[in-house]
Amino acid sequence: MNAEVITIGTELLLGEIVDTNAAHIARQLRTIGLDLYYKTTVGDNETRCAAVIDRALDRAEVVLTTGGLGPTVDDITREAVARATDRSLEFRLDLLRQIQERFDRWGATMSDNNRRQAYVPQDAIPIENPVGTAPCFIVETERGVVISLPGVPREMEYLLANEVLPYLRSRFDLVSVIQTRVLRTAGMGESQIDAALRDMLTAANPSIGLSAHPGQTDVRITAKAENEEAANQLIAPVEAQVRQRLGRAIYGTGDETVEQVALAHLITAGYSLVAAESGTGGLLTNRLSTAAGTETAFLRGYVSNDPSALGRTLGIDGEPSVDDSLEAFAGRLARRLIELGSETENNRRLALVVLTLPRLGEDAATSAGGTVIALGTPNEVKTRLLGFGGHASHVAIWATTHALEFMRRWLLDHLH
Repeated sequence: MNAEVITIGTELLLGEIVDTNAAHIARQLRTIGLDLYYKTTVGDNETRCAAVIDRALDRAEVVLTTGGLGPTVDDITREAVARATDRSLEFRLDLLRQIQERFDRWGATMSDNNRRQAYVPQDAIPIENPVGTAPCFIVETERGVVISLPGVPREMEYLLANEVLPYLRSRFDLVSVIQTRVLRTAGMGESQIDAALRDMLTAANPSIGLSAHPGQTDVRITAKAENEEAANQLIAPVEAQVRQRLGRAIYGTGDETVEQVALAHLITAGYSLVAAESGTGGLLTNRLSTAAGTETAFLRGYVSNDPSALGRTLGIDGEPSVDDSLEAFAGRLARRLIELGSETENNRRLALVVLTLPRLGEDAATSAGGTVIALGTPNEVKTRLLGFGGHASHVAIWATTHALEFMRRWLLDHLH
């Protein structure tokens, strides 16, 4: 069986509010093994909302709505559900008393329009809302079940956990879970990963999916089983095969970031790090300084929007350009960062430099020019010249991710 989530509110369609409710519900449905096939957003229009719910009942056994249960005229979920399920609204005195009790407990006066919240579709199963004023409800039909929850995240999350998930487990005898394992990669493009895993991407359980981000790609392995242990047992051999094929491109799992992993390797190897960057808005320094649990590994960062100014700050003359001399300049910056440390520091110091220069001309809005990464030690400097064909707004995250991955792989080579 499967579910559909419908988030209701014109403010969502206008982009004034980011829809976090659907994502939260999706994660929670995994814990009871209920497949989510569709997520829909509709505005505060009764006709359109009813049509969306009607369509959802054609393709899902469980339809969950959020939003539109307030006391105002534009809160139309009750009417829309009633229309979609071909029933009328009925007034429930017990629900009105619950609402009144909430206001009395809060020492507030209930407005006349709150009476609207005591109406629910005929024969609906009411859900008491102890954390808000909007009663919720379940409508059971021959086509499927419609469950309407508040749009306020705190209320929705409470009722989902304490009322809706237990109801769904019992009503549909749901005993399985959906478990996901995310392998995080960097330094290997999505198309390369697709080619490496192509024969595995059509499997059903566990299934494998890819999610691309600037500079990195996530590999998601998802399994459905009777419990978490069984799901993990399904995932394990698939994960092992993915790791064998992608090798060192996999830097971490779950919520791990490449900066956390790289700095952890840095600490293990006994190094400390200094950095310099230009054209990235200070993103490298920010990522390094906020990486949880690795605060002692990063000493300092130098930031400038102008590579020449960065050089002058570090006591280097000369003008970088977009050709190969940019690599030489980045190498000089890396050596200078090593020199600026104390004699004791110098022996175990790494310097990481990222320089990006925008490409001028007709394609300036959609492409960056030269991006150079330099990694320096007291004994050597390694550089990489990179080209980026994406939108200029992605340059900073793309360049700094590649820089951190460059450092991570160097450290891996020197840890063994």
